[in-house]
Amino acid sequence: MLNPTLQYSTATGATVSDEALMEAITEHRPEALNEFYSRHGGRLKSVIGNVVHEEGDADDVLQDILLQIWHEADHYSPKAGKLLGWVATLARRRAIDRLRRKQAYCRAKERYQEHLNEQLGAAEGSHSFAEDVSRSDLRHFLDRRLNLLPKHQREALELAFLAGMSHREIASVTRAPLGTVKTRLELGLQKLTQSLRPIRHKI
Repeated sequence: MLNPTLQYSTATGATVSDEALMEAITEHRPEALNEFYSRHGGRLKSVIGNVVHEEGDADDVLQDILLQIWHEADHYSPKAGKLLGWVATLARRRAIDRLRRKQAYCRAKERYQEHLNEQLGAAEGSHSFAEDVSRSDLRHFLDRRLNLLPKHQREALELAFLAGMSHREIASVTRAPLGTVKTRLELGLQKLTQSLRPIRHKI
């Protein structure tokens, strides 16, 4: 058992093993997680970067993995193989999930834009120039209001109303509990409704 100060090297300079380090993380000792990051953070970032190519997304996945290790360190067993192999597998799965969610979100945005373009195209010739400008202004107004929403609320609304996903499908794509998805949709709709009140007569 490691002592309370978690010395990462012995008097002879030997480094504490990964197994002992995971034991300390299981005990929720922050300095142990810091040491884990120092040892393996770079390699995990490389594994994640092979799947997720944007720096910000890769950093988010790495943070998720560190949190998962913090909460699930007791799931690791040396009998299953080396620690780095275990966490690399976790990191790769997380990165793939992140990529899939982002791709689904991008597809929803593309369908949304196509839908808007179709509506604008159908309106040509049947409305005056002033009406077209008004519709365009309204579209931009709605886009701006959506972009002002918290990220998760905006994502839930776009997946629900633009991609046509059910609550359960959104929960699966975003890896969020069903109740959380419903709350995000409710809060997002409330904020949109409030922002639209001044121009309801134009809609």
